[in-house]
Amino acid sequence: MAYHPKSEFLRVMFERGFVADCTDYQALDEALIQGVVPAYIGYDATAASLHVGHLMNIMVLRWLQKTGHKPITLMGGGTTKVGDPSFRSEERPLLTPEKIDENIAGLKKVFARYLDYSDAPQGAIMLNNAEWLDQLNYLDFLRDIGRHFSVNRMLSFESVKSRLDREQSLSFLEFNYMILQAYDFLEIHRRYGCLLQMGGSDQWGNIVNGIDLTRRVIDHEIFGLTTPLLTTSDGRKMGKSASGAVWLNGDMLSPYEFWQFWRNTTDADVGRFLKIFTELPVEECDRLGALQGAEINAAKVLLANLATGLLHGEAAAQAAEATARDVFEKGGIGEDLPTVRLAPSELAEGIGIVQLFVRAGLVGSGKDAKRLIAEGGARMNDEPVLDAGLRLGAGEFAEPVKLTAGRKRHALVVID
Repeated sequence: MAYHPKSEFLRVMFERGFVADCTDYQALDEALIQGVVPAYIGYDATAASLHVGHLMNIMVLRWLQKTGHKPITLMGGGTTKVGDPSFRSEERPLLTPEKIDENIAGLKKVFARYLDYSDAPQGAIMLNNAEWLDQLNYLDFLRDIGRHFSVNRMLSFESVKSRLDREQSLSFLEFNYMILQAYDFLEIHRRYGCLLQMGGSDQWGNIVNGIDLTRRVIDHEIFGLTTPLLTTSDGRKMGKSASGAVWLNGDMLSPYEFWQFWRNTTDADVGRFLKIFTELPVEECDRLGALQGAEINAAKVLLANLATGLLHGEAAAQAAEATARDVFEKGGIGEDLPTVRLAPSELAEGIGIVQLFVRAGLVGSGKDAKRLIAEGGARMNDEPVLDAGLRLGAGEFAEPVKLTAGRKRHALVVID
């Protein structure tokens, strides 16, 4: 799209690679110039933490606020009870209201690191759609809201169509999700003057539904802006590592492991990730991304420090870098390494090296651990592990045992 925005927010979005599509670039641009624009992104509470795949849109909210506008973080206390079917092959497991509330408490921890929740005109606000969705009267909702939706059109949205084309079941419960999300946009616009919904490109159909509903019910113009699906240069979806999801909550993934995720970025992704996940000037991101050889490693350390500093604080980023330097350069054992604690009772008959690599989160499964060993990528105390059948007794744990997968990923094993 060869649109040249006038507003600072849209200019930043284009320059840093945040834009996939927009319902009306020019009209949104004009609204952003005229005054403070409240904008929201919704987060369903399907887990106790967000992961790094959510971070792109959290940075969008941060830039929105930094350019003078008002971010709204919407917790899906109501919609989580239904589950978003977008591009999924099967229905999400249903969570209890208690579990949803527990997950929301976990999600809230992250946002205060990126946004200022204050009384300023651009101060962020956090909402929960259970506030209005839990109060809906089914018959009134069908009559007042449901009549504005065409089933034919809903079936044409790619997120639904792809599921039906594969002849996979789509429950009536899930089919209602897009109506509820559309209603969210209408309700947040009514209550808070929200003019813009943002989200990943997979949310396009849901966002457009909310815009159409608002126009039909109260004849107001509102907007949608989507971000691209973020993949690494080798085509993998952002948000996963070899050992699982890269969680944002420190109690689910240590700051050191988070730092390591960014340090392990492939060379081809460094410049792009600096633009998206840090606030470095675009020109500097381009310069660093073009470096080669050992110089690009310094850019990866900077990426890791800046991304970790935003989420966990500068002290945590510096500690992670110091631990990494201790492990990589000095061959030592850094205090901040992920640690597996074994009870003495677990060592009565010895414990398998394969099990240790899995428990340390260095591999996703026993099969992966055996493959790592067979390929020569597993080390214990800096010595190659050659036997996947190796068992360790209590005597081997008089000192902490360091496990290494590949060249960059480490963990400690100690007896409690």
